[in-house]
Amino acid sequence: MSAPPYRPTHPPTGRLVRVRALWELVIGGFRRWARYRVATLTALLANSVFGLIRASLLLAAVQAAGGTVNGYTAASAATYVWVTQAMLGPVELWGSYPREVGLRIKSGDFAVDLLRPAHPLAQWWATDLGRGASQLLPRFIPMMLVGAVTTGLVLPTQPWLWLAFLCSMVLANTLCLFCWLVVNLLGLWLVDIRGFLVFFMVVFNTLSGFLVPVQWFPDWLRTLVGHTFLPSMWQTPADLATGLARGRVLEVLTTQLGWVLVLGLVVALVLRWGTRSLEVQGG
Repeated sequence: MSAPPYRPTHPPTGRLVRVRALWELVIGGFRRWARYRVATLTALLANSVFGLIRASLLLAAVQAAGGTVNGYTAASAATYVWVTQAMLGPVELWGSYPREVGLRIKSGDFAVDLLRPAHPLAQWWATDLGRGASQLLPRFIPMMLVGAVTTGLVLPTQPWLWLAFLCSMVLANTLCLFCWLVVNLLGLWLVDIRGFLVFFMVVFNTLSGFLVPVQWFPDWLRTLVGHTFLPSMWQTPADLATGLARGRVLEVLTTQLGWVLVLGLVVALVLRWGTRSLEVQGG
């Protein structure tokens, strides 16, 4: 019996290797954060308490204003609170994962990221995408249920609006990641960046629409912030969930995507400039 003809196998190309590496990073990020069940439960309970406090304050403000504030009724204000509280899991507003990049720069482990087949920015995005996906079911849905039971919610019923909201939340998470990466990459030049981290946390939390809706800002501040990427980090997904952006879904998603491309370019340039003179000591 004759042997089958020899057919040489070809190793995977560089592009396939990079795609496979990014996929493994997504899976690894999902598994890493999904295993912290007690921490997830604790965060859910804490967010529920703060959600009740925020809801009571905003509802009191709407009632004192006569029932509506710049398009927000009591129902939409309560929905805004619980949607933003639920987004605290999937969307990286606090910058906890990007801070690991800053720590890797300080320890020298950052050099390993530069040796991997995929671009470091793609590695960080893939890992954070897995982290966000791991928080969607245990953090987002239970928080929305708490809001529905306590204050009530007014949510869109069209499936395509929920799809737009999901896309907007992914873009918002990407924007948050890129912004925090720019701050943490300052460690390529500076010894200590803790002051910058605190400063930008205050800026992001205040002006992105997390504490109060951007529509509630004074006219001059609302106009100023509207020309930046900050509302796209947080306010845009909330507007889609509350129905305030129902007639301009394509516009707000395009704006978010544009800011993602701009911030992604900024991160890539900062990374390139910082690694030109990078020296890692140790062994």
